[in-house]
Amino acid sequence: MFDTIPAEVLSVCRRLKEAGHAAFIVGGSIRDLIIGRAPGDFDVATSAHPETTLRVFGSRFAIPTGLQHGTVTVLTNESPKRHVEVTTFRGEGAYLDGRRPSTVTFSATLDEDLSRRDFTMNAIAYDPTDGTIADPFDGRGDIARKLVRTVGDPVLRFTEDGLRPMRGVRQAAQLGFALDAATEAAIPQTLESFRKVSAERIRDELRKLLLSPRPSVGIEAMRRTGLLTEVLPELLPTIGCAQNRFHKHDVYTHILATVDAAVPDFIVRMGALLHDLGKPQTQAPRDGAPGEFTFFRHEQVGVDIAEAICTRLKLPASERATLCGLVSGHMCFYTPDWTDGTVRRFVKRVGPDLVPSLFALREADIASRGQGEDREAETRELRARIAKVAADDAALRVTDLAIDGKDVMRILGIAPSRRIGEVLETLLERVLDQPELNQRETLERLVRESADA
Repeated sequence: MFDTIPAEVLSVCRRLKEAGHAAFIVGGSIRDLIIGRAPGDFDVATSAHPETTLRVFGSRFAIPTGLQHGTVTVLTNESPKRHVEVTTFRGEGAYLDGRRPSTVTFSATLDEDLSRRDFTMNAIAYDPTDGTIADPFDGRGDIARKLVRTVGDPVLRFTEDGLRPMRGVRQAAQLGFALDAATEAAIPQTLESFRKVSAERIRDELRKLLLSPRPSVGIEAMRRTGLLTEVLPELLPTIGCAQNRFHKHDVYTHILATVDAAVPDFIVRMGALLHDLGKPQTQAPRDGAPGEFTFFRHEQVGVDIAEAICTRLKLPASERATLCGLVSGHMCFYTPDWTDGTVRRFVKRVGPDLVPSLFALREADIASRGQGEDREAETRELRARIAKVAADDAALRVTDLAIDGKDVMRILGIAPSRRIGEVLETLLERVLDQPELNQRETLERLVRESADA
């Protein structure tokens, strides 16, 4: 299982061993090789102190990226070049900030070094020079049992680094594992440490969780352990929120099913997570249908909720805008009587770049109603209509017009003002219905006519 370790990583271990130091490949790469996944990065743990590692590889190939924590980044000179983090076996003092140890010592053994790691499956070490495997906490056994279990006392592990509960939930979702009972039970006891974690670190874990094969596994674990209350409390009112004959599930279960059904793209799956959060606030009894409810304008209420969540999680402005656009537009209903102009206006309103993601969300939304519908039936014809409009190279934005603001100012003899944008928007409305008007001479004539009107 270890014969796929890159030669340049093996070379780093060999150089350290030749210099008289122990060297093991450790952490997630070994876990992934045992499971049969392709590892991303390879990390090396060594008995060599960081200053010694610098000398072994020389200033040309060794970068002191974290000497206080014992880490040196080695640049391999083989092709392809690779950055390998080499960290000295270390012991740690108390964690005072819920993230980092107060002190680090470099006199530890390999077993002591492995004992400070988060989960047993990440506390396995492999010496590629002689094939030795160190697994003092039965990580391989937990991998075989498909369990995420902390190294040692779970309360202590989670108190040390408040992000570890979220990381454990995320890895369970990624790997299709379950949380060990004691590990899961420790999470509610250590939420105070979790509250110290920055929004950025939580956001990054949520991003990885949503890209797992079944994100609902992780979200449900977050609900059971209290993490959901800390990260996405807006999801809680959807639990038990009944819908109507068009949905088999309550809003919460429907949201989870939509996330699972969505394509593995962060924006689409985050949109699926947010799309119906406005339903609890807009739920109203349906007239003449006992036990059924309507959710009028829930997508507009949902936009405000989505904006607050995205801001709290410090998502980039571009992602916030896209996600709010998805929530706002997810209730689009196409009918065959739409004219080509209506199709163009739909694309203009949604935004050409957002249309594929909106379709992906809409199809996941339909598939998760639980009624066995064809997930693409509702969007198939609209997709074809939009493709036709795109093939016609029709103008969909002001910037697609054959003239611009400078032309309008020249023709009307006016200075920069709001009027220019209004004129261009008026022209675009004409062009959406009659694409053939998008010619410079024609648009200039229309501008002059608007001045005379």
